[in-house]
Amino acid sequence: MNIAGAVCFRAGHRPRMFYKLHVHRGRRGEPKTFAGSDYRDFIRMVHRQLGTPVVWVWDNLSVHLQQEIFDFEAEHKDWLIIFHLPPYAPEINPQEGIWSLLKRSLADFAAADLTHLTRVIKRKLKKTQYRPHLITGCLPTTGLDLDGLINEPDVANST
Repeated sequence: MNIAGAVCFRAGHRPRMFYKLHVHRGRRGEPKTFAGSDYRDFIRMVHRQLGTPVVWVWDNLSVHLQQEIFDFEAEHKDWLIIFHLPPYAPEINPQEGIWSLLKRSLADFAAADLTHLTRVIKRKLKKTQYRPHLITGCLPTTGLDLDGLINEPDVANST
């Protein structure tokens, strides 16, 4: 299972979190992980949900650096700006805080099968979505200051 996630911050608004799961069931020809097109579709979905231009901040996962993503950004420069974090810098990525919360909540969990694991992860991520204080709590360690972002686009951070 792979999870793509984005935390979104906008001064004066509650923080938001979005996620998308990719479950690999071992079938022949089935992709094992997200492709560039999956990330592109995820960015589109977040943009539609937010209804505002987006500044997307990404880690340096190889698929995030594919030409397809750069072409997509150029094609949608009216609502999308992508920045890349420096390599090996999880401490400045607020999405890493969400993954930490998820991992801690699964510490003593044993899934019966992949379907059970998928259901539990979706439920735990949904709970986080409805607790904005948890999402906000992932921001201070990054050093990101939202005070200067009033009337600016949403800042979406994804891994």
